[in-house]
Amino acid sequence: MRESMRRYLAALALVLYLGLAGWPAMAQAADSAVILMYHRFGESAYPSTNIKIEQLEAHIQELTSGGYTVLPVAEIMSRIRDGNALPDRAVGITIDDGYRSIYTEAWPRFRKAGLPFTIFISTDPIDRGADGQLTWDQIREMRKTGVRIGAHTGSHLHMVRADENRNRDEITRSNKRLMEELGEAPTLFAYPYGETGLDVKKVVDQAGYAFIFGQHSGAIGPMTDLTYIPRFALNENFGSLGRLKLVINALPLPAKDFTPLDTKVGSVNPPHFGFTVARPLKNLGQMNCFVSGEGRVPITRLGESRIEIRPSKPFGKGRTRINCTLPADGGRWHWLGTLFVAP
Repeated sequence: MRESMRRYLAALALVLYLGLAGWPAMAQAADSAVILMYHRFGESAYPSTNIKIEQLEAHIQELTSGGYTVLPVAEIMSRIRDGNALPDRAVGITIDDGYRSIYTEAWPRFRKAGLPFTIFISTDPIDRGADGQLTWDQIREMRKTGVRIGAHTGSHLHMVRADENRNRDEITRSNKRLMEELGEAPTLFAYPYGETGLDVKKVVDQAGYAFIFGQHSGAIGPMTDLTYIPRFALNENFGSLGRLKLVINALPLPAKDFTPLDTKVGSVNPPHFGFTVARPLKNLGQMNCFVSGEGRVPITRLGESRIEIRPSKPFGKGRTRINCTLPADGGRWHWLGTLFVAP
C-alpha cells in the first residue's frame, strides 16, 4: 500500500513538473487564438507587403516547433463563435490579394510543413491575367490540397471611399466569379487594406459571410467582433522571428463598449477612443497604448475598468492604428488594436 502510494505521488509530481516546465501547449484548452496575415513572398521590390524567404522559413520552423497548433481560420473562428475550446496558442494563417508568389513560394513550404492557410483574393486582377497574379488554374490546384479561398472584393477597392452601390457591386461581382470558377460561394471575407466603417460593415455583413477580417493587430477571443476580426500583419520590417514569437503568444484584451463605434473618421478628429475592460485583469495600470505617427499616448482610467485615450494630433488621410497592450502571465501580452480610416 505504501509502495503504490509512493508511486502515485511520484507520478503526480512528474505530471505537475512537466505541466509547469512547458508541457506541450496543445494539451491545454483555451478560448483564444492569433491569426497571421501575409501578402507576398520573396518579392523584395515590395518590402511593405513582402516577407523574405528566409523569414518565411524561420516562421515555419517556429510554428512547427511543438508549442503551437496551426488550424484553418474557419475552424478557429467557428470554435470561438460556438464556445468550443481551442488548443492553447492556436494560430491561423491568411494571405491577402492573390500574388503568384503564394503558389511558387508559400504553398510548397506550407504544404510540406502541413500548415493550412486561407487566401483572400481580389478577382478582377486574376480575370485580367495581371502580371504577378495567381491564375484560376493555380488557385484550383491549391484548393484541391485544402487551401481555403475567401473573398476580397473584385478590384481590391478602398471601400470607405465608395458608396453603398459600388461596394455592393464589388461584392456581388467577386462572389459570382468565385462561384463560377470554384463551384461554391465564399464564406470568408477580408476588407481590402483592412479599411472599414459602419456603412461598409453593414454592406459586407448583409452579403452573408460567416467571418469577416480586418488588418488591425490583436488576438481573438469570445468577445471578438466577427465582422471585424484582427490579424497580425507580417512583412520585411515587421517579420523578424522575435516579433513572430511576440504576436503568436498574444492573448486577447477582453473589451466592450467601444467609442466611437465608427472607425471611419468623421468630424471629430482625432476621435475620442475608449473601451471598457470586460473582466478583471491583473496589472491594468501597466497598460500602454500607442498611436501610429504619435507613439505612446496618455491613458485616462475611469473607475476600475474604463479606458479612455485622447490622441493629441488629428489623424491624417488614410489609416491610423491604435494598439493597446498589457503584460500577462508567462511573459505573454494582452493585445488590442483598432484601425481608423480618414477617407
